[in-house]
Amino acid sequence: MQLASNISFDDTSIAFEAKSNKALKKANFLFTVVNNPTISSLATGSVKLGMALRLPIKGIIKYTIFEHFCGGETIKESEKTIKELSDYSIGTILDYSVEGEEDEASFDKTKDEILKTVEFAKSSPSIPFSVFKVTGLANTNLLIKIQNGETLTEKENKAFDRVKERVNTICKKAFESNVPILIDAEETWLQNPIDDMAYAMMKEYNKEKAIVYNTLQMYRTGTLEALKNAFHYAAMDNYYLGVKLVRGAYMEKERERAEEKGYPSPIQPTKEATDDNFNKGLAFCIDNKQRVSVVCGSHNEYSNYYLALLMEKHSMNNNDPRVWFAQLYGMSDNISFNLAKAGYNVAKYVPYGPVKSVIPYLLRRASENTSVAGQSSRELSLIRKELKRRKSLL
Repeated sequence: MQLASNISFDDTSIAFEAKSNKALKKANFLFTVVNNPTISSLATGSVKLGMALRLPIKGIIKYTIFEHFCGGETIKESEKTIKELSDYSIGTILDYSVEGEEDEASFDKTKDEILKTVEFAKSSPSIPFSVFKVTGLANTNLLIKIQNGETLTEKENKAFDRVKERVNTICKKAFESNVPILIDAEETWLQNPIDDMAYAMMKEYNKEKAIVYNTLQMYRTGTLEALKNAFHYAAMDNYYLGVKLVRGAYMEKERERAEEKGYPSPIQPTKEATDDNFNKGLAFCIDNKQRVSVVCGSHNEYSNYYLALLMEKHSMNNNDPRVWFAQLYGMSDNISFNLAKAGYNVAKYVPYGPVKSVIPYLLRRASENTSVAGQSSRELSLIRKELKRRKSLL
């Protein structure tokens, strides 16, 4: 068993072992674009304009940014990516990334697609989790109204009953298929009803082990306390707690809304405070590993290293089933591949869906890479380091 202290996230020969020279050069081009805010803004603006004008740009998108960050347009198309990752002992979390649909037929269609991912995972050891976003199954305004404690109309009550039914159908299928399922986090102003549904599902389906996992955004000021409370209720009601810890994806939006509406920002004041919160969350989960299973959804090198050290300190095997490391497909391969090589449980979030429908996800990815300090620069430096290493071998 490799010791945590021997892991190096600088080893590009392992990080990019799966990438051909051609794929690596394409990644170099993409991150060069993303790393430059001006060029990135122009590129994303051009994509939005092209889609609005219905220009034939699908092919360009599919074989550039889509191919780098997504598995394919369908589960079947994603099988090549699943196999490639599996060859390096990395699991796949198929993430149906269609966004912005707001009608009942679309919600049902999304539910059916998520059920397909659970069914597919059931027979594939390469797929350790399924995942869904509640906003793919529910009207966001309805969730906001519920969080605000507003009185619902009869029609809205029926709509919310259908939301809960969809969530339960997915979690029940996951339980019956023995496939753990992750419920993704959303914005703070509609997160409460999602948390309530997640913990209700845990109470129902996590009696023997963690099947349902809720996602906690550690850049929120009250999340560490929320984690401790969730553990308390799990212990009180005798079920297992499944959590995925992430830093969070809506920082600018959250701060802007708080300022606009005149309430205190729910986001940690500094990156250091967020990092501290995240790492304390990891420590809490490992301290309470008898009841808690955790997915570390992080691109932060220190947090991943810290979790490996915590496991070592607690004399846990690298592949203990209660602990998983997860990164997004197309990013942080230096973390994913090096951890997998050392025998840890690692999975990549692999988005899929029709190109046109996944574009909002891709644009957000580009925006996040540009705004997260150092993220795309780090990716770029590692890619260029590996290209240079390979060139020296010729």
